[in-house]
Amino acid sequence: MDTGKHQLEQLFAQLGLDNDVTAIKVFLARHWLEPGQALADAAFWNPAQADFLRQALASDAEWVEAVDELAVLLSQK
Repeated sequence: MDTGKHQLEQLFAQLGLDNDVTAIKVFLARHWLEPGQALADAAFWNPAQADFLRQALASDAEWVEAVDELAVLLSQK
């Protein structure tokens, strides 16, 4: 079991996305959550990505801090 703290960059890699600082900034500029929308329900995720995000939050997994951080960043539009 992986018990290390995961950073946003590692979350992007886990989701199969480019995870360098520039790629993350571009992603955040191009995507956002509607008010009240759950992160995993956003249309820009593929089914596997959405499932991973749901499972990470439901199981209070090690990824939860990075997932929460991503949700906050995508809600700041």
